[in-house]
Amino acid sequence: MQPLIENMTINEIQEDIISDFELFDDWEGKYEYIIDLGKQLPVMDDSLKTEENIIKGCQSIVWLHGYQKDGLVYYVGDSQAIIVKGLVSLLLKVLSGHTPEEILNADLFFIEKVGLASHLAQTRSNGLASMAKQMKTYALAFSSKELN
Repeated sequence: MQPLIENMTINEIQEDIISDFELFDDWEGKYEYIIDLGKQLPVMDDSLKTEENIIKGCQSIVWLHGYQKDGLVYYVGDSQAIIVKGLVSLLLKVLSGHTPEEILNADLFFIEKVGLASHLAQTRSNGLASMAKQMKTYALAFSSKELN
């Protein structure tokens, strides 16, 4: 991963993630990489682990909180399941730190390109979609706030 993610577009970050996944020959290595990403996920403050921040539709408990600073949307998240923490980390890496419009218009093509859609259990895949949807919902709310 390039160190200056904040200067990269959503698509550039996704291309970077795709390149990272191409370094692994098999899914065992890719799963280990996802788990490592989960272990590196910054700790989410317990005060944000509320019922309203739980993502509906996830097999494991996933908390997601979005906030806006200087016109950009940022997310923090966590899960009790280590592989899911890694998936949360990937989505945060791609969408956090962008404008609401960029997030709303983002096509999350990396999920398909790295094979997550076909290699995750259906429940995990649905959960990943639910997380992405919630992130876009936050962006929509912040976008609406800017218009008012």
